[in-house]
Amino acid sequence: MSATSELVFIPAPTHGHLVSMVEMAKLLIDRDDRLSITVLIMKFPFDSEIDSHIESLTASIAARIRFVLLPRRSHSPRTSPLAFVHHFMESHKADVREAVAELSARGSPPLTGLVIDLVCTSMIDVAIEFGIPSYMFFTSGAAFLGVMLHLQSLRDEQHMDPTRLKGSDIELDFPCLANPLPAAKFLPLEMLREEDCQIFLDLAVRYRETKGILVNTVAELEPRAVEALASLGAPTVYPVGPMLNIKVESKKGLEILDWLDQQPDASVVFLCFGSKGYFDEHQAKEIAHALERSGYRFLWSLRQPPAKGKLEAPRDYADPAEVLPEGFLNRTAEVGRVIGWAPQVAVLAHPAIGGFVSHCGWNSTLESIWFGVPIAAWPQYAEQQFNAFQLVVELGLAVEIKMDYRRDLVKDSDGIVTADVIEGGMRKLMEGEEAGERRKKVKEISEKSRKALTEGGSSYLSLARFIEDVCSR
Repeated sequence: MSATSELVFIPAPTHGHLVSMVEMAKLLIDRDDRLSITVLIMKFPFDSEIDSHIESLTASIAARIRFVLLPRRSHSPRTSPLAFVHHFMESHKADVREAVAELSARGSPPLTGLVIDLVCTSMIDVAIEFGIPSYMFFTSGAAFLGVMLHLQSLRDEQHMDPTRLKGSDIELDFPCLANPLPAAKFLPLEMLREEDCQIFLDLAVRYRETKGILVNTVAELEPRAVEALASLGAPTVYPVGPMLNIKVESKKGLEILDWLDQQPDASVVFLCFGSKGYFDEHQAKEIAHALERSGYRFLWSLRQPPAKGKLEAPRDYADPAEVLPEGFLNRTAEVGRVIGWAPQVAVLAHPAIGGFVSHCGWNSTLESIWFGVPIAAWPQYAEQQFNAFQLVVELGLAVEIKMDYRRDLVKDSDGIVTADVIEGGMRKLMEGEEAGERRKKVKEISEKSRKALTEGGSSYLSLARFIEDVCSR
């Protein structure tokens, strides 16, 4: 059967966003023969790894998915990552328009929609030009989407300045949460410049212009948040998650996994902080002291900060010993490994992993739930702080290391979390009756997460609604 509907996917060019959107494309193609999908790929000028990401994603891709690489554009540096991303997307609008025009001129199958990443709202204008609907793929959770919509309403309808939340004890009762949110602690908008705050909340304005929002969550994990989105003015919401690349291929010969094979079940603490995660020498030493004093087996993905003032991805340390306490690697050689990049999915899937010290990015959170691994939360940025809050308060699957950690990308400065705090969080994660109960609960949530994608599950049915909405145009 030949396809009767063509969708254009426009992901943000970061690993986490790209992977989840491509996984959704693969699932859509598998589910319905009427669909074909074109994925438009932008490339950040500083990301040298995006080509390898694309290569790995396309290795076993379905015939009805094709990738179009857009020209790589040079950009003058901006004062903040958020402003950079905003102008980066704007600069690619003409390239997207040209690609969509070529698809539209082809005529068969007819173009029936644009599915855009949460930061690609500029591309809604392209959909309007061609008279086709736009859909948002929200790569974070439903609660965070609700917070964005609520803050935007406070600004535009109640004329409140969200940045005035700083230093306040006010708790905002967001409709999407079962518990009030201590706004000053978990949504540090005061860290943003005025331009950044404007960009952040303007994204939410444009979300309301789409025909629907596909959210990478499971309805059973965030029931209150999902239900509240309609009252917050969201268009049709499709909870379709978890969209994850959880295929664990055989990696025999990879030293990390060979080492894990030799460890007892649920005995290893895995420390990994995402594609943007890094620590400087001072903080790395505090983590090392905590690990050594705890005595736990560990696998630590330690990455180097980008050059000061540069919008670059973190890199592996050439020699981690240079930033670690003298003799640390030798003293812990029997119980731990310090590595650079980590095959996170393969590691979390391994039975030796007993706990995950994480930045609480949404993909990492969903992966941890999928594999039934409890988390010690150490979020690095505002969105992750909120996701961690939602995880701890709403689901009770994590312990806190440092929830209100401040990484100021504009001033290029971090707070320091001490070894005592880190060690205490890891002990709560790995030891005692509460740790055992938490482990049971995360296993139960894992089962719900997996069931959602099976035939008759909540995400399965939600994706079916989306398919019918697209194909019935």
